Formats: sequence, C-alpha cells, structure tokens
Amino acid sequence: MADKIFRINMSDLTTRIEEVPGEWAAHGGRGLTSTIVAAEVEPLCHALGPNNKLVFAPGLLSGTPAANSGRISVGAKSPLTGTIKEANAGGTAAQLLARCGCKALIIEGQAQGDQWYTILLSPDAITIEKETELVGKGNFAVVETLGHRYEGKRGIISIGPAGEMKMAAANISVKDPDGKMRSAGRGGLGAVMGAKRVKCIIIDPRDGKVEIADPDAFKAANKAFATALTSHPISQGLGQYGTNVLVNIINESGGLPTRNFTLGQFEGHEKISGETMYDLIKERGGKAKHGCHPGCVIQCSQIYNDAAREYKTSGFEYESIWAMGADCCVDDLDKIAEADSIMDDLGLDSIETSVAMGVAMEAGVLAFGDGEEMCRILREEVALGTGLGRIIGGGAGLVGRSYGVTRVPVVKNQAIPAYDPRAIKGIGITYATSTMGADHTMGYSIATNILNVGGSVDPLSKEGQVELSRNLQIATAAIDSTGMCLFIAFAALDDETCLPALIDLINARFGISLNGDDVSNLGKHILKTEKSFNEKAGFGKEDDRLPEFFSIEKLPPHNVVWDYPGEEIDSFWDF
Repeated sequence: MADKIFRINMSDLTTRIEEVPGEWAAHGGRGLTSTIVAAEVEPLCHALGPNNKLVFAPGLLSGTPAANSGRISVGAKSPLTGTIKEANAGGTAAQLLARCGCKALIIEGQAQGDQWYTILLSPDAITIEKETELVGKGNFAVVETLGHRYEGKRGIISIGPAGEMKMAAANISVKDPDGKMRSAGRGGLGAVMGAKRVKCIIIDPRDGKVEIADPDAFKAANKAFATALTSHPISQGLGQYGTNVLVNIINESGGLPTRNFTLGQFEGHEKISGETMYDLIKERGGKAKHGCHPGCVIQCSQIYNDAAREYKTSGFEYESIWAMGADCCVDDLDKIAEADSIMDDLGLDSIETSVAMGVAMEAGVLAFGDGEEMCRILREEVALGTGLGRIIGGGAGLVGRSYGVTRVPVVKNQAIPAYDPRAIKGIGITYATSTMGADHTMGYSIATNILNVGGSVDPLSKEGQVELSRNLQIATAAIDSTGMCLFIAFAALDDETCLPALIDLINARFGISLNGDDVSNLGKHILKTEKSFNEKAGFGKEDDRLPEFFSIEKLPPHNVVWDYPGEEIDSFWDF
C-alpha cells in the first residue's frame, strides 16, 4: 500500500487523496509537517484564519514494530508564537494513520457558521460528518462517547473546550491504548483545529499495515535498538520514577524555577518529587510504569490515583508538576494532579497554562501556593471562557501584558519550561534559538549539562553551550522525523550501537542506505526550513533573546545571571 496525502478543505467540505510529491517522500513526522507548512502556508497569514493549514504526520517508522516509534507530529503556524510550529504526542494515532497509508493529513480552509464536524479516515476514504453531540464536551467525554459510537480499534484525535474557544494555550489530544489522553501541547495548535471547526478525527485502519522492505534486517536492528534503550540507566530511572525523577535533581542543581522564576530551589521539592510520587502510586494501587503508546520499552508514564484510590490522571509529568508545583509554590501532589486532570479534559497545555498561573500569582490575581484557587480558576473561569479565563488560557505572555507584569518567562511569547537558563546555560541557548519559541524538547541540553549523558558541559559556564545546543537541536529535528520518542536520545548519546541501529531500522523499512551524515543533514535541513518560514513571518535575530529580567536579576542559590551577548547567541546558526 503506497503512502498518500489525505487532504481536507473545510471551506467547501471537499476531500482528496493524493500522491506524495517527490520532495516530500523522504520526510516524516516533524520534517514533513514543517516542509508542508513552509511550502503551503503564507507566513504572514492569521494563524486562526482560513489560510493556515493544520498538518498531522506519522513518523518514518510509525506503524512498524520499531521500539518507541509511536509519536505523531502536528504542524501549523502557531497562534501563540506566530512562528512555524510542530508539537508531538504519543497515543495510537501515529501507528493507525501509518496503517491507513496516510503520509500526512492536511486540513485547510475554514468552515463557516456554527456547525462543527468530525472527520473519519480509513485507507481509502475520508468522510466529514456534522458533529452536535460532542460540542462543548471535554476530552474525557469525547473518548467515552466515541467508544460507544464506533466499534473496533480506532484512533481518536480531539480538542476540548479550550480549542473550541480558540485559546492560544489549547492543545490537541490523542487517545492512548488505555483510553487516556496524550497531548500535542505546545503552541496552541488546538486553537487552529478549533478555528477550522473540527472537533475530532477518527482513524480506522481496517486491515491496513505498513510494508517493510527487509523484514529480517528490520527485526535484527530493532532488537539491537531496544536493547540499547532498555540498558541505559536514564531509561531505567525513567521507567521507575517517570520524568518527575528530575524534581530533586534539578532542585539540587539550583536550576528549578520557583515562585515565577525568582528562585532556583523550592523548599517543598521533596513533597512533589518523583520518589514521593512513586510511593503514593504504589500505596494507592496506581501504576508506576506505563506506556503512552504501543511499543514503548521505557514506560516512563504512570497512572496516578487519588487518596480514595480512584483514578486521577495519567502521564503525570515533571514539566506539569514543576509548573504547578515549584513555579506556583504548590507542594501538594494531589492538588497538582487535580489541576493536571482538569487541563487534560479542557485540552490545555499544562506548561503554558501553569506558567500563566505563576505570572497571575505575581500579579496578585491569586496567591502563590493556592492550589485550590488554581483549580477553581481552571474549572470556573477557563472552562467557561470568562474574561479571566480567556486571559489565563491565552498563555503567560498575555497574562503579563494584561496585568503589567515585567517578570514574564517567555520566548517568542511561549512559556519557558522547567529549567532556569541562568543556572543551566545550555538550555537557555535552546530557548533563545528554537524556531518554535521556548521549548526544552528542541535541544535537551539537560542531558549533558546535568545528567552527564553524552559527556559533560558545566551548566554554569558559557563554554561549549552554543555548540551543545546546536548539535542537540540538529539531532532532535531528525529524531522528531522518525516518530521516535525524544527519550531515545539518552541511549543515542552514550551507546555506540543505538544510533546505527536506528539508521538500520530506517534503511530496512524503506530499502535504502542512509548513513549518519544523511541523518545529520536532514536535521540541519529541517531547522533551516523552519527558520526561513519564521524570517518570512517577520522574525529576526532580535527575537532569539531571553527576557530582560534574566540578565539583571541574580538567581539564588548560585546568584547567576544570563550573560550571553547577542552575537554569541546568533553564532548558533553558523552551520
């Protein structure tokens, strides 16, 4: 079954299944979403208007048995940043789209009036149905209702009320194997889907499957690849404690942003740590190891129950716990889990929304540490689209502008994640230069700055940080194109068998002969493609900067500032 491009025009409700253009054939995942957005979206268009396009693309290895290959990429022009954007998520959608023979799904145009729609995809058909039952409903109700409406194993991609209201922090949610939701969180792409009046997408692969050119070589490469992943100590730590194992580690480094980025350590860190969370999960009958998509061998997700041993949230991640915890000074895991669950249901990026809460606390809208009020605002303000709710749902930058706050941790208007760039300088270079606004996943220097993976670069020194971030961003762009989870990078940086095995997987899948230089060149090409789009959208080197307060406010306990002049940051692009 040859791969096709599935195209939907919401303006006239027409559909087409097209051949894959030659220049797109070698791309998948982020490489393909960015290539299509750069080719077909006018960079100066309004992100919520009819000329933006929403692109879904499985990775090059999606739909195969390759370990950890379950990520789906979503791309568009971001309504939050105004830049090109890719966000990715786990769940089952990537594998099922690939089994439909869908190289990419492109949703263009804009439906008129008040009608909402559900889209159904199968290997040989695209159907657009009017949607009335699910409008206004949260993601949990969407999954439950669609499970009754359609029989069989189907993928679900949906938006919650935040996406319907076109909030700039709205995400796109993807059903995982257990019926929980995973989020393509960053950049407000749920608002783009809402602007096109698409509530959900149903994927039915029927009996479709992905053909592998050399099955024996693929099987051997996958065995070597999975062994490299499961043998790495970071993978093993993630499997036991989840990403939240980082709370104590980053707190010890002095780089845990606390009280809206005024401190580098949080007094209540032990109460919200991965170790404490693990103990609570075990005590309450939850699940400490859990995969967010089929084929995951790291199993860093988990199922978190409340004190009554009832399910509360899944995929309870370090980024969410840091943002609602240390940044907002809430030291109650149950209260953080409650807020996480509400945001999953509403369809909100838990980094952007929680950092927005921290800025609102700085403004005096609510008190630092008030987890109860944080949950109330989510339930009664954001969910109902009140004035305050829309400001919070518009992200940290909007909160800062609305209340006259000067300490607003954003780059290109996107909230900075859970590592203070003054104390971990490599991640600061990534935040500044990322083509998509502040995003730790674009070039995860924490691996080398803090975890000593792939060598060691002193987090407090400027030496080597630009090169570190550059190399990681190039590699990450390529990894994001395969459909692989970012966490394969730990083994790839340390185990000399890992990256060759990944390349062997790609070669066996397609019957080609890529080498390491080809993969590096792919990453460079993707970054340059994204940068070119941003330049046409009006972004220049002056936008590759961190907020002023990082340069003038010393961060305890190391009392450090961000001290990179512009020309050093700009040298990132010398490749």
